[in-house]
Amino acid sequence: MKIKHLNLRLLNFLILIFLASQLRAQETKEIYLSGKDFEHTVEWDFMVTDGMNSNEWSKIDVPNQWELEGFGTYTYGRWYKELEQEEPSKEEGFYKYEFEVPEEYKDKSVKIVFGGVMTDTEVKINGEKVGPKHHGGFYQFEYDITDFLKFGEKNLLEVHVWKHSENHNVNRAERYADWWLFGGIYRPVWLEVKPRTNIDHFAVDAKMDGSLTAELDLKNIPENAQIEATISPVGETDSDYKTYSFPIATNTEKKIIEAKWENIKPWNPEQPNLYELQFKLTQNGKTIHEVSDRIGFRTLEFRKKDGIYVNGTKILMKGVNRHTIYPESGRSTSKRISIMDVNLIKDMNMNAVRFHYPPDKHFLEACDSLGLFVLNEVAGWQNPYDTKTGRQLVKETVKRDVNHPSIIIWDQGNEGGWNYELDAVFHEYDLQKRIVIHPWADFNGWDTHHYPTYQTGVHRFGAGENVFFPTEFMHGTYDNGHGAGLDDFWNRYKESPLFAGGFLWVFNDAAVLRTDWEGDRKYDSKGNLAPDGILGPHREKEGSFFTIKEVWAPIQFEPRLITETFDGTFLVTNNFLFSNLNSATMNYRVMKAPKEVFYSDSGPSQIASGAIDLPDAEPGERRKIKFGLGDNFFEGDWLEITAADQHGREIYTWTWPIHRADYFADKFLLKKENKKAAFAEENGNKITLSGGDVKVTFDKNSGHITSVSNGKSEIPLVNGPRPIGMKVEFQEVKIKQDGDKAIFAMKYAGGIEDIVWTMYPDGRLHMEMTALKNARGGDGFDGAFYEGNIDKFGITFDFPEEGVNGFKWFGKGPYRVWKNRLKGTEYSIWQKDYNQTITGESFENLIYPEFKGYHANFLGGYLDAGNNSFRVFSENDKMFLRLFTPDEPKNMISNAHPQPEFPEGNISFMYEIPAMRAFKPLSHQGPSSQPTNIRIKSGDDGITMNLWFDFRKNQE
Repeated sequence: MKIKHLNLRLLNFLILIFLASQLRAQETKEIYLSGKDFEHTVEWDFMVTDGMNSNEWSKIDVPNQWELEGFGTYTYGRWYKELEQEEPSKEEGFYKYEFEVPEEYKDKSVKIVFGGVMTDTEVKINGEKVGPKHHGGFYQFEYDITDFLKFGEKNLLEVHVWKHSENHNVNRAERYADWWLFGGIYRPVWLEVKPRTNIDHFAVDAKMDGSLTAELDLKNIPENAQIEATISPVGETDSDYKTYSFPIATNTEKKIIEAKWENIKPWNPEQPNLYELQFKLTQNGKTIHEVSDRIGFRTLEFRKKDGIYVNGTKILMKGVNRHTIYPESGRSTSKRISIMDVNLIKDMNMNAVRFHYPPDKHFLEACDSLGLFVLNEVAGWQNPYDTKTGRQLVKETVKRDVNHPSIIIWDQGNEGGWNYELDAVFHEYDLQKRIVIHPWADFNGWDTHHYPTYQTGVHRFGAGENVFFPTEFMHGTYDNGHGAGLDDFWNRYKESPLFAGGFLWVFNDAAVLRTDWEGDRKYDSKGNLAPDGILGPHREKEGSFFTIKEVWAPIQFEPRLITETFDGTFLVTNNFLFSNLNSATMNYRVMKAPKEVFYSDSGPSQIASGAIDLPDAEPGERRKIKFGLGDNFFEGDWLEITAADQHGREIYTWTWPIHRADYFADKFLLKKENKKAAFAEENGNKITLSGGDVKVTFDKNSGHITSVSNGKSEIPLVNGPRPIGMKVEFQEVKIKQDGDKAIFAMKYAGGIEDIVWTMYPDGRLHMEMTALKNARGGDGFDGAFYEGNIDKFGITFDFPEEGVNGFKWFGKGPYRVWKNRLKGTEYSIWQKDYNQTITGESFENLIYPEFKGYHANFLGGYLDAGNNSFRVFSENDKMFLRLFTPDEPKNMISNAHPQPEFPEGNISFMYEIPAMRAFKPLSHQGPSSQPTNIRIKSGDDGITMNLWFDFRKNQE
């Protein structure tokens, strides 16, 4: 009995295996001859004709760029311009690989597919050419090799690759360009095996209401055939969606079908709902072939002189341009990198991405599943393809990518790189008839002008009639652009109902590993030509990353101060496109730092927290939110509020100080009893204030500090305070005793009224400066003193960088700021080690945040410089601390403006700092990028700057 039972089980098991194998036999099989990406490669035989390791057969990993594997010659695409080369590298590569095809595939159709090869490709199987040479380096192409194969035996694949195309127009479109020029098989190679009777390809138009139109390309259709169509939600196991059947006439080559499913969840970037669409080709109930693809149901409408609509919602694209590139592999990337990059884009609260050529398919799949709008571009960097070649490349692009719901627009070329004869070709293969734009042109009702100025333009953009969305703006060379000035541009443009968004240039620095270099320098961005990213080459986050994250956050807080009357309320606006405010979550934390935080290794702690209920608010609506203040709220130092979207992705963390600067200075500055009074001494041209072990000596004729000592060491904070952005003339000096305090007062003419230094018995030193007080002019409406073009204002000191170890401070951080890039920094106790990072250049040791530069809303800090260490505290809100001067790039090739000019000195306390450029002069940017002015009326109290210096030896 047991034996019969086991035999029955075995029989059932074998039947299941047979049925499963039969089912798989009807599916299209993909058999990889290469690895699937550069992180999972297969060795092939290889020889290159010139450059590194040339003219001898060896091994190479496929897929990859041959330069990154130590072959050939590196070339950057501006060889003809800034680099002043006569011609680019033109080596050729020869690949060989043996593979077997099972005998069982003899009655199948077999294609060989190349995901991407740079640039011209000739393919042989067993010594025979399988088709015409393919031109173009960014495109997937294929050959039917069924008749060239030996089934059940080994087959020899030979691939001849020309890095430089024989077609001049291909070179003009792809290789006279501002990007790296590589060679080789850099995307996977695989065999596609399917029945001779098959569904060769299909394109769909799936609408938000569940309706679907599909166009199927069919081969060798027999009698009594039909197509079955069904869908199932991705990620769900149970599905009861209807299956539709459609009869197919014998030998039909193209079939259009229509179906509609109920209860569909539409796709959008905030809710990227996907469905597996499956088509079965059957005959008399038996499955001959089946294919499937992931799709999203969404409705696109392109309304000229109105906007771009997705599912009935007018969209605003918060986008970035992205190159397909990684330092160790060139344009050969991986699914891991694609998912990482899409997540980083989403983490900046972006919802759109654009390219200069079709990306990897796995990148588009990540855009589909994680939620990004995509502008997919056929290459042509300022020069177009010829019509014959271009038709083929458009076909290859659209047929590969047509079903991705993330793709909403086709781009043809870039900055003049379009061929008008190719525009209609997109719609030959795109059932959805997505618009075709010419990036940077005002073309066919869509204005995509690149690098607009803040005032653009005469009957354009906000002053024009066409929908506008700059497909490149806020260029980010080194630390330029991106976040710097973005808030101004964005707020101005979105005032217009014709604004559809914009795309920053560019996602990451395009630096690559130089396998031909020796020495410490390993990564090459070709000077200032390619370090344009928001992130470094290995995706290190620059300061603009967080500025963009705040500016483009889909929840926006109305400005407010926390004062003693604060009751826990804020006004917020829902800037999601598709989601209710209550789909997000929000939590608050009250943070407190110990009073000894700058005299120990201690840090802040959370003293209260809780959830904030978010009300019902449709996109665009503003609502009041409120949380209950606990009894200890005002014992805290700052408030943090973090919001996350419906998927748990952090939107942003906002912060507010709970008290003013003078409160924090009083709290954090250590006070010690000392019964001996402070005193002042005058000796020739020197005046010395002494308190405890601290002695500070000033030059009597300038008021500058000449020396500081604390009984243990000399602290080299000297030659200040010197004015920044003011003209002053030293007038007189006074010293006096005020009880146990010693005072040194300096009177000035000009921008500074006076500076009063007060030494306390325990060695604390207080500085109070009054500036911009006396108009020294007429009275009345026009009697003000005025001086314009002030981009720096404050005081400065000298202090050596040598010996500096790090900095711990309270204020906004942790990244440095520019006048037009203040967002993205938040209040906390921050700490960072000294580094010499040059943004966009220090690729071998790229440490962010950068140590040097301007720091916003500085309230207090400890500069760790060994025996030269000291502490300083501000009694003024909105103070900028300048901490040394960032080094400028050393490898610039052409004229670039990596940073504005810094003031004299090394450590400065400032109320005005300069703005950062964004590809164009500051005069082309918005209000926050412009210099300010000084305007003084008679009777003004002036502005004050109050600082505490603690030069005492380490108090830990």
